Amino acid sequence: MTARPGFTTANWRSAPVFDGHCATPTDVEGAAAVFALADTLNGRPLQMAKPVPVIWYAEDEEFAALVVQAEAHETEDDGVLEFLGLLLPGGETAVVFADDLEFVEPSDPVWLALLEADGGGEEEGQEDGAEWAGLDLPDDEGKDGDWREREKDLR
Repeated sequence: MTARPGFTTANWRSAPVFDGHCATPTDVEGAAAVFALADTLNGRPLQMAKPVPVIWYAEDEEFAALVVQAEAHETEDDGVLEFLGLLLPGGETAVVFADDLEFVEPSDPVWLALLEADGGGEEEGQEDGAEWAGLDLPDDEGKDGDWREREKDLR
């Protein structure tokens, strides 16, 4: 996996994508592409809108991700294989087969929950997810004893 800028619910549409031709090692070294394949025949880019939200099923886990690169390559043994380059919310990348993904709408509640769990659900400018921390809460410390005493009084 290669690290690059990640994404949030606010900026996922502007994630950089790789398209137009099959990637070369130079493209990967320059962080323009997620992967470059050798030892395949007749490689071609797959035509699909990018970036596109997906849920990636890896082992026993699920991850929110974006497809940012897509290529089809022929092999001598397996015929045509479709490889997809993913961008994860934290900026990591991965190469997967299409069978390991579920394409979803950006409003999909599972994708949004996974994205939030990975730290990509906060709005821009909210780095720690503690949106309530900026609220002006009253300072009750030292007033009327401890909170348990106040709770007993309310019963």
